[in-house]
Amino acid sequence: MKQKITMLGVPMDLGQSRRGVDMGPSAIRYAGIVERLRKSGYEIEDAGNIEVSKSPGVKTPEEENLTNFAEVRDTSEKLAGRVSNILSNAHFPLILGGDHSIAIGSIAGASAHFEKMGVIWYDAHGDLNTAETSPSGNIHGMPLAVSLGRGHESLVNTYKAGAKIQPDQVVIIGARDLDAGEKSYISETGMLVFTMHEVDRLGLAEVMNRTIQHLKHCDGVHLSLDLDGLDPHDAPGVGTPVPGGMSYRESHLAMEILAEADIITSAEFVEVNPILDERNKTAEAAVALMGSLFGEKLK
Repeated sequence: MKQKITMLGVPMDLGQSRRGVDMGPSAIRYAGIVERLRKSGYEIEDAGNIEVSKSPGVKTPEEENLTNFAEVRDTSEKLAGRVSNILSNAHFPLILGGDHSIAIGSIAGASAHFEKMGVIWYDAHGDLNTAETSPSGNIHGMPLAVSLGRGHESLVNTYKAGAKIQPDQVVIIGARDLDAGEKSYISETGMLVFTMHEVDRLGLAEVMNRTIQHLKHCDGVHLSLDLDGLDPHDAPGVGTPVPGGMSYRESHLAMEILAEADIITSAEFVEVNPILDERNKTAEAAVALMGSLFGEKLK
């Protein structure tokens, strides 16, 4: 990993229906992310937040069951440009969410710098829905599909035209709540998905080793970590909690293994919702996991 990190907040809460996740970047900063990474020897620049224009509830026929389409599209475009500029300056982009719709912009901007960028999707959900398959129309359930070239043309063409990644460049870890359309797509493409069943049977260390092996053909890897990948006991402040997730300690192990492998070239931590949290517990968990991802050691 690069020793220089540029941190960028995206206070987006329009990709879903529960308010509060727009305060996620502030909660993560309050939990001490800058100080923690500096203690590990990193030079970190806090580039502030991207401005998110908000006019929720306004829909046009173009949106095709996509809630707050224009706002998500515009923010994704802004974020993609900022992420690309960070990489152009040889810094590591660390993105703080915000709901998971921001991954559309993160992946679009980062993928412009690699021939074949891999994505590790650490999440309870697949986020592989489209307007046609989504039960809710919430775009935070669609960013991985969009990055794979599926969905509304304006979203798919964020920053550069077409798909940013292919199914064999993706690994989903921790899935335990998949919609019917997502299951069909996974089956059709053979995408590598480690559900909680596989995590329990194999152990997370083996899951991470297989993930790294699967992505060895990629020249960069983006980590997209949704805090609802963790069990709600350890991360209660998320919008769509699903029981039976990975533990705090297991998630640390996953980040430590990624740090040792030294394959992550950009990362985002999303869906921290302080309104639903318990004394900033989820933001503090996010900061601790970032510490492990960036090589923090006990000895």
